Amino acid sequence: MGIVNVTPDSFSDGGRFVEHKAAIAHALKLANEGAELVDIGGESTRPGADLVSVDEELARILPILKGLKEPGRCFGAKISIDTRKAKVMSAAIEAGADIINDVSALQYDEDSLDVVARFSGPIILMHGKGDPKTMQDKPVYQDVVQEVYDYLAGRIQACGRAGIERSRLVIDPGIGFGKTLEHNLVLLANLEQFADLGAPLLLGASRKRFIGTLSGEEEAGRRAPGSIAAALAGVLQGVQILRVHDIKKTRQALDVWQAIEEAKG
Repeated sequence: MGIVNVTPDSFSDGGRFVEHKAAIAHALKLANEGAELVDIGGESTRPGADLVSVDEELARILPILKGLKEPGRCFGAKISIDTRKAKVMSAAIEAGADIINDVSALQYDEDSLDVVARFSGPIILMHGKGDPKTMQDKPVYQDVVQEVYDYLAGRIQACGRAGIERSRLVIDPGIGFGKTLEHNLVLLANLEQFADLGAPLLLGASRKRFIGTLSGEEEAGRRAPGSIAAALAGVLQGVQILRVHDIKKTRQALDVWQAIEEAKG
């Protein structure tokens, strides 16, 4: 899953793709480099981010979505919309979005469950502790793996009660969303435990702060090696979807790793 942030303030590439033509071109580039999914977001959920209005978020993402869906355009990837607002979800679905990716696991907006229940595509449920504005203010867990697991299990059950089939759900432990360095590392070391939830697992660790903390690399755009290391650690534990900025580099790493695995017979 490639990332297109149509925002001025995302932690890694904020401001680079606020122009619609640039965002569409980047999405096409990601697909050509091997992205099977492209995640388009119009509201930054980085630590400390401010809320964006529904109208502003729609003005950012709908032209990109419609541009990629234009008749005759050869765009081979599925389109995911990264939003926590029901009105944005509804408009994106109407415009042809294939997937809804909600960092609040359909809890931020009380209408979200109803909107996606009428949708036929996949829904990504992510764990986050607190609001993006405050989530990194000393988050505390007694057992981070168990608490994230229980939260996601609860959201799966809530979806079931709303008439959303489990087969449509994807889960994401939310690396960096209300977690310290230690929390992130413990989750990354125990991803295989989430298999018991019976849903595909997405990992979004690309370029995040914990990689910079471990490596000393302050510039997010130069964290591709650490991002790939986290991605491969996830794949080894059964992760099915990798949400990454550096598609070409990650694809190459995966191709080599998979060839080695196949050679084992």
